[in-house]
Amino acid sequence: LDPVPASVTSSSSREQSNLKKAKQRTMLELLGTYRNLTLQTLLSLFLPLILSFLRIPIIFLHGICTYIQPENLGQNNAGSGGVRAAIRRPSSVDDPKPNVEVRRRNRSKDKSEFDESNAQIFRIKLDEDHLRSRMYFTEYDTLFVVSLLASSCFLLHNYLGVEDDSHGVLGNGLVFPIVLGFVALCKVLVALGKISIERSASKKSEQKLSLIFGGLGFVLGSIISAGVFPRGFDFQLGNVDAFCCLLISSSMACIAGFLYMPAGRSARSFWVGTDQIRSNLSIISCGWFGRMILYANYIVSVFTSLLWIHPLAEILVKGSHNATTCSTSSGLVGNVGLSSADFAKFRVLCLLASGLLQAMAVRPNLQMFLNEAVLSWYQRLHGSKTPDLEFSRAKMFLHNHYLCLVALQFLAPSVLVIVFLGLSQIDLSSLAASHLVCGSLPCGDFVRQVGLLMSWWVLFVWSGFASASLVFYRRGVLYVS
Repeated sequence: LDPVPASVTSSSSREQSNLKKAKQRTMLELLGTYRNLTLQTLLSLFLPLILSFLRIPIIFLHGICTYIQPENLGQNNAGSGGVRAAIRRPSSVDDPKPNVEVRRRNRSKDKSEFDESNAQIFRIKLDEDHLRSRMYFTEYDTLFVVSLLASSCFLLHNYLGVEDDSHGVLGNGLVFPIVLGFVALCKVLVALGKISIERSASKKSEQKLSLIFGGLGFVLGSIISAGVFPRGFDFQLGNVDAFCCLLISSSMACIAGFLYMPAGRSARSFWVGTDQIRSNLSIISCGWFGRMILYANYIVSVFTSLLWIHPLAEILVKGSHNATTCSTSSGLVGNVGLSSADFAKFRVLCLLASGLLQAMAVRPNLQMFLNEAVLSWYQRLHGSKTPDLEFSRAKMFLHNHYLCLVALQFLAPSVLVIVFLGLSQIDLSSLAASHLVCGSLPCGDFVRQVGLLMSWWVLFVWSGFASASLVFYRRGVLYVS
């Protein structure tokens, strides 16, 4: 056999290296072209694993203090000191005999009827085992992971932007924030719906009021979406057809009905945490940092909810009346404030700040919810000479039992605000449906306006319910016991 010339061998190896370089270049170009899709895919795959591995939803609530009232076991259990701490139903089978019967048997004229061994409570810090045993822990854990994943996808999409509309919704990675955003919305609305019909978690009067406020929300939503009072609310939805108006109004009605009870609990936590009752008990009120978060959350939420109401919107926008009034008009309206573009960005930033503050206020609100049982115990302990602490023991058990349920209620507004805001900031020009017309606007612009409307509506409803509850607490119509 004749030997292969060296020139032929070198040329073949050179061709192979060129082919490898071409393949590598093609792969790099492909990754560069579909950069958004690649990063969104990696984020959606690895972030839930990291959150589950590090147990971030549990760490978020870890260390919150809860309280239990010990059980008096009498003189038979002298080895255990006669006191046992347990979180169980006050009327369970293995409970000791009621203190009333013990007092009746051992009643003495020289001694008080009140057993001082019951005048104590234990404070413990919640750990993973405590949290996993509570109702609605699975729903809370799932919602926390999905909402954080959706928010991260929105943030990544906002940072990367859309380079080329020709790649479509899949190539630009838009499918991940859109799908995860709607999944988070479905999760939170279904969870709030289940909690609203939970018989043991709320009173019948609260459920009836939720239905009433849901009906009022449907009426107000129809007025806003149909543009009945265009000078009242600053939303440019255009001429909305009947189906879209019904869909928007129904969504606003569900949000108004579902948020009534969580907003009432939030107002009660604010009332206790900021020590509006002047109890001067350090064990009940929260520290300066938690109190600052509660105040900031309430003030920013109320202020943001007013930014879409026309009197305030017209004052803060410079030149808003130039078309209807002369340039020499006097007063604040149209003469001071921001430009229209800057004011729109300012409102979006206020919505984002409100959503983040709502999330930061979950721990202080939840701690104040648990401290309500301590306040009830303290009031009954000093309310009479022979207090009956069975009600306080039952309240402590219920507040411990519904811990994750209430955490889910406190977390829901921040999830709704951030997810609706994230959906409103997505440019849908790469979608084929965005070239259609919804009413009198392109569907992309219409979806953005609806997202802003729903995000504002969550804050408006929450602030309205919380403010009304605080007024009733101040007037003495409602009270914490």
